[in-house]
Amino acid sequence: MLNWSEANQQQRQAALARPVADNADNVRITVAEILADIRQRGDEALRALTAKFDKINLEKLQLSEADTQALAQQLEPNVKSAIDVAYDNILKFHQQQAYKGFTTETSSGVTCELHYAPLEAVGLYIPGGTAPLPSTVLMVGVAAKVAGCEKRILCTPPNDEGKIHPAIAYAALRCGINEINLIGGAQAIAAMAFGTQSVTRADKIFGPGNAFVTEAKQQVSSMAGGPAIDMPAGPSEVLVIADENANPEFIASDLLSQAEHGKDSQAILVCNSQTVIAQTQQAVEQQLARLSRNEIAEAAMQNARYILTQSVRESVAVSNLYAPEHLIVQTDNPRELLASIKNAGSIFLGKWSPESAGDYASGTNHVLPTYGYARNYSSLGVADFLRRYTVQELSYDGLANIGAAIMDLADAEGLDAHRNAVAIRLTQETM
Repeated sequence: MLNWSEANQQQRQAALARPVADNADNVRITVAEILADIRQRGDEALRALTAKFDKINLEKLQLSEADTQALAQQLEPNVKSAIDVAYDNILKFHQQQAYKGFTTETSSGVTCELHYAPLEAVGLYIPGGTAPLPSTVLMVGVAAKVAGCEKRILCTPPNDEGKIHPAIAYAALRCGINEINLIGGAQAIAAMAFGTQSVTRADKIFGPGNAFVTEAKQQVSSMAGGPAIDMPAGPSEVLVIADENANPEFIASDLLSQAEHGKDSQAILVCNSQTVIAQTQQAVEQQLARLSRNEIAEAAMQNARYILTQSVRESVAVSNLYAPEHLIVQTDNPRELLASIKNAGSIFLGKWSPESAGDYASGTNHVLPTYGYARNYSSLGVADFLRRYTVQELSYDGLANIGAAIMDLADAEGLDAHRNAVAIRLTQETM
Protein backbone atom coordinates (compact mmCIF):
# COMPACT_ATOMS: atom_id res chain seq x y z
CA MET A 1 0.00 0.00 0.00
CA LEU A 2 1.25 3.48 -0.86
CA ASN A 3 0.32 6.54 1.21
CA TRP A 4 -0.11 9.14 -1.52
CA SER A 5 0.40 12.21 0.68
CA GLU A 6 3.69 10.85 2.05
CA ALA A 7 5.06 9.59 -1.28
CA ASN A 8 7.55 11.59 -3.33
CA GLN A 9 7.14 12.23 -7.05
CA GLN A 10 9.21 9.22 -8.06
CA GLN A 11 7.19 6.87 -5.83
CA ARG A 12 3.93 8.27 -7.19
CA GLN A 13 5.04 7.76 -10.78
CA ALA A 14 6.11 4.20 -10.01
CA ALA A 15 2.74 3.45 -8.41
CA LEU A 16 0.86 4.59 -11.51
CA ALA A 17 3.25 3.03 -14.05
CA ARG A 18 1.90 0.40 -16.40
CA PRO A 19 3.63 -2.96 -16.74
CA VAL A 20 6.26 -2.73 -19.45
CA ALA A 21 6.60 -5.52 -22.00
CA ASP A 22 10.01 -7.14 -21.69
CA ASN A 23 10.12 -8.27 -25.32
CA ALA A 24 8.97 -5.08 -27.06
CA ASP A 25 11.86 -5.11 -29.56
CA ASN A 26 11.29 -8.75 -30.45
CA VAL A 27 7.57 -8.10 -30.96
CA ARG A 28 8.32 -5.17 -33.27
CA ILE A 29 10.73 -7.18 -35.41
CA THR A 30 8.52 -10.29 -35.56
CA VAL A 31 5.48 -8.26 -36.59
CA ALA A 32 7.40 -6.45 -39.32
CA GLU A 33 8.48 -9.82 -40.74
CA ILE A 34 4.91 -11.16 -40.64
CA LEU A 35 3.54 -8.07 -42.41
CA ALA A 36 6.14 -8.34 -45.16
CA ASP A 37 5.40 -12.04 -45.62
CA ILE A 38 1.62 -11.54 -45.93
CA ARG A 39 2.09 -8.62 -48.30
CA GLN A 40 4.26 -10.73 -50.57
CA ARG A 41 2.64 -14.19 -50.41
CA GLY A 42 -0.97 -13.52 -49.35
CA ASP A 43 -2.99 -16.65 -48.57
CA GLU A 44 0.04 -18.91 -48.86
CA ALA A 45 1.70 -17.05 -45.97
CA LEU A 46 -1.55 -17.01 -43.99
CA ARG A 47 -1.83 -20.79 -44.17
CA ALA A 48 1.79 -21.25 -43.15
CA LEU A 49 1.49 -18.88 -40.19
CA THR A 50 -1.80 -20.45 -39.08
CA ALA A 51 -0.12 -23.85 -39.08
CA LYS A 52 2.81 -22.41 -37.12
CA PHE A 53 0.93 -20.43 -34.46
CA ASP A 54 -2.48 -22.12 -34.28
CA LYS A 55 -1.22 -25.67 -34.96
CA ILE A 56 -3.78 -26.42 -37.66
CA ASN A 57 -3.61 -26.76 -41.44
CA LEU A 58 -6.48 -25.01 -43.20
CA GLU A 59 -7.51 -25.43 -46.80
CA LYS A 60 -10.10 -22.68 -46.61
CA LEU A 61 -9.34 -19.56 -44.62
CA GLN A 62 -12.96 -18.40 -44.64
CA LEU A 63 -15.88 -19.85 -42.76
CA SER A 64 -18.85 -20.39 -45.06
CA GLU A 65 -22.27 -19.04 -44.20
CA ALA A 66 -23.59 -22.60 -43.93
CA ASP A 67 -20.87 -23.53 -41.44
CA THR A 68 -21.52 -20.35 -39.48
CA GLN A 69 -25.23 -21.16 -39.28
CA ALA A 70 -24.49 -24.75 -38.23
CA LEU A 71 -22.14 -23.60 -35.47
CA ALA A 72 -24.65 -21.04 -34.20
CA GLN A 73 -27.27 -23.77 -33.90
CA GLN A 74 -25.00 -25.65 -31.48
CA LEU A 75 -25.11 -22.80 -28.97
CA GLU A 76 -26.78 -23.45 -25.63
CA PRO A 77 -30.18 -21.68 -25.36
CA ASN A 78 -29.20 -19.72 -22.24
CA VAL A 79 -26.06 -18.31 -23.93
CA LYS A 80 -28.06 -17.48 -27.05
CA SER A 81 -30.59 -15.64 -24.90
CA ALA A 82 -27.81 -13.77 -23.09
CA ILE A 83 -26.33 -12.65 -26.42
CA ASP A 84 -29.79 -11.48 -27.51
CA VAL A 85 -30.17 -9.36 -24.36
CA ALA A 86 -26.72 -7.84 -24.80
CA TYR A 87 -27.31 -7.22 -28.51
CA ASP A 88 -30.58 -5.41 -27.87
CA ASN A 89 -29.08 -3.12 -25.23
CA ILE A 90 -25.95 -2.37 -27.24
CA LEU A 91 -28.10 -1.64 -30.29
CA LYS A 92 -30.34 0.75 -28.33
CA PHE A 93 -27.38 2.69 -26.98
CA HIS A 94 -25.59 2.92 -30.31
CA GLN A 95 -28.70 3.89 -32.28
CA GLN A 96 -28.86 7.02 -30.14
CA GLN A 97 -25.46 7.98 -31.54
CA ALA A 98 -26.82 8.55 -35.05
CA TYR A 99 -24.98 11.47 -36.62
CA LYS A 100 -26.84 13.96 -38.77
CA GLY A 101 -25.30 16.46 -41.12
CA PHE A 102 -26.45 20.05 -41.50
CA THR A 103 -26.60 22.91 -43.98
CA THR A 104 -25.95 26.54 -43.08
CA GLU A 105 -25.52 29.81 -44.96
CA THR A 106 -22.33 31.34 -43.57
CA SER A 107 -22.70 34.48 -45.72
CA SER A 108 -25.35 35.56 -48.18
CA GLY A 109 -24.97 33.26 -51.18
CA VAL A 110 -22.47 30.97 -49.44
CA THR A 111 -23.88 27.57 -48.42
CA CYS A 112 -21.79 25.13 -46.36
CA GLU A 113 -22.75 21.57 -45.49
CA LEU A 114 -21.50 18.77 -43.26
CA HIS A 115 -22.20 15.17 -44.30
CA TYR A 116 -21.51 11.76 -42.74
CA ALA A 117 -20.94 8.57 -44.68
CA PRO A 118 -20.11 5.05 -43.45
CA LEU A 119 -16.72 3.54 -44.11
CA GLU A 120 -17.16 1.00 -46.90
CA ALA A 121 -15.05 -1.87 -45.52
CA VAL A 122 -14.16 -2.36 -41.85
CA GLY A 123 -11.98 -5.05 -40.34
CA LEU A 124 -13.10 -6.48 -37.01
CA TYR A 125 -10.53 -8.42 -35.02
CA ILE A 126 -11.75 -10.78 -32.28
CA PRO A 127 -9.02 -12.34 -30.11
CA GLY A 128 -8.90 -16.07 -29.46
CA GLY A 129 -6.55 -16.70 -26.57
CA THR A 130 -7.79 -18.35 -23.39
CA ALA A 131 -11.51 -17.52 -23.79
CA PRO A 132 -13.94 -16.86 -26.67
CA LEU A 133 -15.17 -13.26 -26.79
CA PRO A 134 -18.64 -13.02 -28.37
CA SER A 135 -19.10 -9.80 -26.40
CA THR A 136 -16.38 -8.13 -28.48
CA VAL A 137 -18.12 -9.30 -31.66
CA LEU A 138 -21.21 -7.44 -30.46
CA MET A 139 -19.30 -4.30 -29.53
CA VAL A 140 -17.60 -3.81 -32.89
CA GLY A 141 -20.30 -5.51 -34.97
CA VAL A 142 -23.27 -3.51 -33.68
CA ALA A 143 -21.46 -0.18 -34.09
CA ALA A 144 -20.50 -1.08 -37.67
CA LYS A 145 -24.07 -2.17 -38.41
CA VAL A 146 -25.63 1.02 -37.04
CA ALA A 147 -23.12 3.11 -39.01
CA GLY A 148 -24.11 1.28 -42.19
CA CYS A 149 -20.72 -0.13 -43.20
CA GLU A 150 -21.30 -2.29 -46.26
CA LYS A 151 -18.46 -4.78 -45.77
CA ARG A 152 -17.87 -6.09 -42.27
CA ILE A 153 -14.83 -8.36 -42.25
CA LEU A 154 -14.19 -10.44 -39.15
CA CYS A 155 -10.95 -12.23 -38.33
CA THR A 156 -10.55 -14.57 -35.37
CA PRO A 157 -8.19 -17.51 -34.71
CA PRO A 158 -9.46 -21.03 -35.51
CA ASN A 159 -9.89 -23.61 -32.78
CA ASP A 160 -8.46 -27.14 -32.89
CA GLU A 161 -11.21 -28.21 -35.30
CA GLY A 162 -10.56 -25.37 -37.72
CA LYS A 163 -13.75 -23.59 -36.73
CA ILE A 164 -14.84 -20.94 -34.21
CA HIS A 165 -16.82 -21.02 -30.98
CA PRO A 166 -20.60 -21.23 -31.55
CA ALA A 167 -21.10 -18.07 -29.46
CA ILE A 168 -18.88 -16.07 -31.82
CA ALA A 169 -20.73 -17.49 -34.81
CA TYR A 170 -24.12 -16.56 -33.37
CA ALA A 171 -23.02 -13.05 -32.38
CA ALA A 172 -21.57 -12.50 -35.86
CA LEU A 173 -24.86 -13.53 -37.47
CA ARG A 174 -26.79 -11.15 -35.20
CA CYS A 175 -24.53 -8.30 -36.31
CA GLY A 176 -24.84 -9.12 -40.00
CA ILE A 177 -21.12 -9.73 -40.44
CA ASN A 178 -20.66 -10.92 -43.99
CA GLU A 179 -17.11 -12.31 -43.99
CA ILE A 180 -15.55 -14.50 -41.29
CA ASN A 181 -11.88 -15.41 -41.66
CA LEU A 182 -10.16 -18.09 -39.58
CA ILE A 183 -7.05 -16.05 -38.97
CA GLY A 184 -5.54 -14.69 -35.77
CA GLY A 185 -2.64 -12.60 -34.54
CA ALA A 186 -0.58 -10.09 -36.46
CA GLN A 187 -1.21 -12.07 -39.66
CA ALA A 188 -4.94 -11.27 -39.41
CA ILE A 189 -4.20 -7.57 -39.13
CA ALA A 190 -1.88 -7.81 -42.13
CA ALA A 191 -4.50 -9.66 -44.19
CA MET A 192 -7.13 -6.99 -43.52
CA ALA A 193 -4.63 -4.19 -44.10
CA PHE A 194 -3.35 -5.39 -47.47
CA GLY A 195 -6.06 -7.76 -48.67
CA THR A 196 -5.28 -11.27 -49.95
CA GLN A 197 -6.86 -13.77 -52.31
CA SER A 198 -9.36 -14.67 -49.54
CA VAL A 199 -9.51 -11.64 -47.26
CA THR A 200 -11.09 -8.35 -48.25
CA ARG A 201 -8.99 -5.25 -47.67
CA ALA A 202 -10.34 -2.98 -44.91
CA ASP A 203 -10.35 0.80 -44.76
CA LYS A 204 -10.10 0.73 -40.96
CA ILE A 205 -9.33 -2.01 -38.44
CA PHE A 206 -11.01 -2.39 -35.05
CA GLY A 207 -10.72 -4.63 -32.03
CA PRO A 208 -8.40 -5.55 -29.15
CA GLY A 209 -5.61 -8.08 -29.11
CA ASN A 210 -2.29 -9.10 -27.61
CA ALA A 211 1.03 -7.29 -28.00
CA PHE A 212 1.55 -8.68 -31.53
CA VAL A 213 -1.90 -7.58 -32.68
CA THR A 214 -1.45 -4.14 -31.15
CA GLU A 215 1.96 -3.71 -32.75
CA ALA A 216 0.63 -4.88 -36.13
CA LYS A 217 -2.19 -2.33 -35.98
CA GLN A 218 0.29 0.43 -35.20
CA GLN A 219 2.63 -0.59 -38.02
CA VAL A 220 0.01 -0.93 -40.78
CA SER A 221 -1.64 2.36 -39.82
CA SER A 222 1.67 4.19 -40.29
CA MET A 223 2.23 2.79 -43.79
CA ALA A 224 1.49 4.92 -46.85
CA GLY A 225 -2.01 4.02 -47.96
CA GLY A 226 -2.50 1.77 -44.93
CA PRO A 227 -5.75 1.44 -43.02
CA ALA A 228 -6.78 3.58 -40.08
CA ILE A 229 -7.16 1.90 -36.69
CA ASP A 230 -9.59 2.46 -33.85
CA MET A 231 -7.10 3.31 -31.09
CA PRO A 232 -3.83 2.25 -29.50
CA ALA A 233 -4.49 -0.49 -26.99
CA GLY A 234 -2.56 -2.23 -24.26
CA PRO A 235 -3.40 -4.65 -21.45
CA SER A 236 -6.78 -4.26 -19.72
CA GLU A 237 -6.94 -2.13 -16.59
CA VAL A 238 -9.33 -0.94 -13.88
CA LEU A 239 -9.09 1.72 -11.20
CA VAL A 240 -11.56 1.82 -8.31
CA ILE A 241 -12.20 4.99 -6.31
CA ALA A 242 -13.67 4.04 -2.95
CA ASP A 243 -14.48 5.79 0.32
CA GLU A 244 -14.84 4.60 3.89
CA ASN A 245 -18.37 3.33 3.24
CA ALA A 246 -17.54 1.19 0.21
CA ASN A 247 -18.06 -2.57 0.26
CA PRO A 248 -14.66 -4.36 0.26
CA GLU A 249 -16.18 -7.53 -1.22
CA PHE A 250 -17.55 -5.54 -4.17
CA ILE A 251 -14.20 -3.78 -4.67
CA ALA A 252 -12.29 -7.05 -4.63
CA SER A 253 -14.63 -8.61 -7.16
CA ASP A 254 -14.13 -5.66 -9.52
CA LEU A 255 -10.34 -5.79 -9.20
CA LEU A 256 -10.32 -9.52 -9.90
CA SER A 257 -12.78 -9.35 -12.79
CA GLN A 258 -10.21 -7.23 -14.59
CA ALA A 259 -7.24 -9.29 -13.41
CA GLU A 260 -8.60 -12.49 -14.94
CA HIS A 261 -8.38 -10.99 -18.45
CA GLY A 262 -4.65 -11.64 -18.62
CA LYS A 263 -1.44 -11.79 -16.65
CA ASP A 264 -0.51 -8.31 -17.82
CA SER A 265 -3.80 -6.72 -16.68
CA GLN A 266 -3.63 -4.09 -13.96
CA ALA A 267 -5.97 -3.34 -11.05
CA ILE A 268 -5.69 -0.28 -8.78
CA LEU A 269 -7.64 0.75 -5.68
CA VAL A 270 -7.50 4.39 -4.59
CA CYS A 271 -9.21 4.91 -1.25
CA ASN A 272 -9.23 7.35 1.67
CA SER A 273 -9.72 4.56 4.23
CA GLN A 274 -6.87 2.32 5.37
CA THR A 275 -9.41 -0.03 6.90
CA VAL A 276 -11.27 -0.51 3.60
CA ILE A 277 -7.98 -1.12 1.80
CA ALA A 278 -6.97 -3.81 4.30
CA GLN A 279 -10.40 -5.46 4.11
CA THR A 280 -10.26 -5.38 0.31
CA GLN A 281 -6.83 -7.04 0.26
CA GLN A 282 -8.21 -9.80 2.48
CA ALA A 283 -11.29 -10.20 0.26
CA VAL A 284 -9.06 -10.42 -2.83
CA GLU A 285 -7.15 -13.35 -1.32
CA GLN A 286 -10.37 -15.15 -0.41
CA GLN A 287 -12.07 -14.63 -3.78
CA LEU A 288 -8.89 -15.38 -5.72
CA ALA A 289 -8.71 -18.87 -4.30
CA ARG A 290 -12.13 -19.69 -5.77
CA LEU A 291 -11.53 -18.48 -9.33
CA SER A 292 -11.23 -20.93 -12.22
CA ARG A 293 -8.65 -18.60 -13.81
CA ASN A 294 -6.77 -18.33 -10.53
CA GLU A 295 -3.31 -18.58 -12.06
CA ILE A 296 -3.93 -15.73 -14.54
CA ALA A 297 -5.64 -13.46 -12.00
CA GLU A 298 -2.98 -14.09 -9.36
CA ALA A 299 -0.22 -13.15 -11.79
CA ALA A 300 -2.09 -9.99 -12.78
CA MET A 301 -2.58 -8.99 -9.15
CA GLN A 302 1.21 -8.78 -8.84
CA ASN A 303 0.74 -5.53 -10.79
CA ALA A 304 -2.03 -4.37 -8.43
CA ARG A 305 -1.68 -1.15 -6.47
CA TYR A 306 -3.40 -0.01 -3.28
CA ILE A 307 -3.15 3.75 -2.79
CA LEU A 308 -4.24 5.53 0.41
CA THR A 309 -5.38 9.14 0.00
CA GLN A 310 -6.51 11.81 2.45
CA SER A 311 -9.82 12.47 0.71
CA VAL A 312 -12.10 11.38 -2.12
CA ARG A 313 -11.11 14.57 -3.92
CA GLU A 314 -7.47 13.49 -3.83
CA SER A 315 -8.52 10.04 -5.06
CA VAL A 316 -10.10 11.65 -8.13
CA ALA A 317 -6.89 13.57 -8.77
CA VAL A 318 -4.90 10.31 -8.66
CA SER A 319 -7.35 8.70 -11.08
CA ASN A 320 -7.06 11.61 -13.50
CA LEU A 321 -3.30 11.17 -13.50
CA TYR A 322 -3.60 7.46 -14.28
CA ALA A 323 -6.39 7.86 -16.91
CA PRO A 324 -7.82 4.34 -16.51
CA GLU A 325 -9.57 2.28 -19.15
CA HIS A 326 -12.30 1.40 -16.62
CA LEU A 327 -13.08 3.64 -13.66
CA ILE A 328 -15.40 2.40 -10.92
CA VAL A 329 -16.62 4.92 -8.35
CA GLN A 330 -17.85 3.31 -5.13
CA THR A 331 -18.45 6.35 -2.93
CA ASP A 332 -21.36 8.13 -1.32
CA ASN A 333 -23.10 10.21 -4.03
CA PRO A 334 -20.77 9.11 -6.86
CA ARG A 335 -22.56 11.19 -9.50
CA GLU A 336 -21.40 14.33 -7.73
CA LEU A 337 -17.83 13.42 -8.71
CA LEU A 338 -18.60 13.05 -12.41
CA ALA A 339 -17.79 16.66 -13.33
CA SER A 340 -14.33 16.41 -11.72
CA ILE A 341 -13.39 13.18 -13.51
CA LYS A 342 -11.38 14.19 -16.57
CA ASN A 343 -9.67 11.07 -17.91
CA ALA A 344 -11.35 7.67 -18.14
CA GLY A 345 -12.43 5.33 -20.92
CA SER A 346 -15.70 4.28 -19.25
CA ILE A 347 -17.07 5.22 -15.82
CA PHE A 348 -19.17 3.01 -13.54
CA LEU A 349 -21.06 4.92 -10.86
CA GLY A 350 -22.12 3.37 -7.58
CA LYS A 351 -21.89 0.02 -5.85
CA TRP A 352 -24.45 -1.65 -8.15
CA SER A 353 -22.47 -0.88 -11.33
CA PRO A 354 -19.79 -3.56 -11.79
CA GLU A 355 -17.36 -3.30 -14.68
CA SER A 356 -18.81 -6.59 -15.94
CA ALA A 357 -22.02 -4.75 -16.89
CA GLY A 358 -20.18 -2.61 -19.42
CA ASP A 359 -18.17 -5.57 -20.64
CA TYR A 360 -21.31 -7.45 -21.60
CA ALA A 361 -24.80 -6.10 -21.56
CA SER A 362 -25.47 -2.59 -20.21
CA GLY A 363 -25.23 -1.20 -23.75
CA THR A 364 -22.05 0.89 -23.67
CA ASN A 365 -19.05 -0.18 -25.71
CA HIS A 366 -16.24 -2.10 -24.05
CA VAL A 367 -13.59 -1.29 -26.66
CA LEU A 368 -11.78 1.41 -24.72
CA PRO A 369 -8.46 3.26 -24.68
CA THR A 370 -5.88 1.77 -22.33
CA TYR A 371 -2.34 2.59 -21.19
CA GLY A 372 -3.22 6.22 -20.42
CA TYR A 373 -4.71 6.93 -23.85
CA ALA A 374 -8.01 7.83 -22.17
CA ARG A 375 -6.51 11.33 -21.97
CA ASN A 376 -6.92 11.80 -25.71
CA TYR A 377 -8.92 8.87 -27.12
CA SER A 378 -12.59 8.01 -26.65
CA SER A 379 -14.55 4.81 -26.18
CA LEU A 380 -15.54 3.12 -29.44
CA GLY A 381 -18.76 4.38 -30.97
CA VAL A 382 -20.69 4.79 -34.19
CA ALA A 383 -18.65 7.88 -35.14
CA ASP A 384 -15.54 5.70 -35.46
CA PHE A 385 -17.21 3.84 -38.35
CA LEU A 386 -18.12 7.02 -40.20
CA ARG A 387 -16.21 9.60 -42.13
CA ARG A 388 -17.37 13.18 -42.36
CA TYR A 389 -16.92 15.53 -45.28
CA THR A 390 -17.91 19.05 -46.18
CA VAL A 391 -19.67 20.60 -49.18
CA GLN A 392 -19.80 24.24 -50.19
CA GLU A 393 -21.77 25.96 -52.94
CA LEU A 394 -21.39 29.65 -53.79
CA SER A 395 -23.48 31.85 -56.05
CA TYR A 396 -21.88 34.70 -57.99
CA ASP A 397 -23.13 37.13 -55.36
CA GLY A 398 -21.88 34.85 -52.61
CA LEU A 399 -18.38 34.79 -54.10
CA ALA A 400 -18.51 38.55 -54.53
CA ASN A 401 -19.44 38.95 -50.87
CA ILE A 402 -16.36 37.14 -49.56
CA GLY A 403 -14.08 37.52 -52.60
CA ALA A 404 -12.10 40.44 -51.24
CA ALA A 405 -11.35 38.56 -48.00
CA ILE A 406 -10.21 35.49 -49.97
CA MET A 407 -7.94 37.52 -52.26
CA ASP A 408 -6.43 39.54 -49.41
CA LEU A 409 -5.62 36.35 -47.49
CA ALA A 410 -4.13 34.78 -50.64
CA ASP A 411 -1.96 37.88 -51.11
CA ALA A 412 -0.84 37.67 -47.47
CA GLU A 413 0.29 34.07 -48.04
CA GLY A 414 1.88 34.82 -51.41
CA LEU A 415 -0.37 32.40 -53.30
CA ASP A 416 -1.15 34.16 -56.58
CA ALA A 417 -3.06 31.28 -58.16
CA HIS A 418 -5.42 31.17 -55.21
CA ARG A 419 -6.11 34.89 -55.67
CA ASN A 420 -6.57 34.50 -59.40
CA ALA A 421 -9.13 31.67 -59.00
CA VAL A 422 -11.41 34.24 -57.37
CA ALA A 423 -10.50 37.32 -59.44
CA ILE A 424 -11.02 35.60 -62.77
CA ARG A 425 -14.55 34.60 -61.77
CA LEU A 426 -15.52 38.01 -60.51
CA THR A 427 -14.65 39.56 -63.89
CA GLN A 428 -17.16 37.34 -65.64
CA GLU A 429 -20.85 38.07 -66.05
CA THR A 430 -23.05 35.84 -63.96
CA MET A 431 -24.92 33.25 -66.06
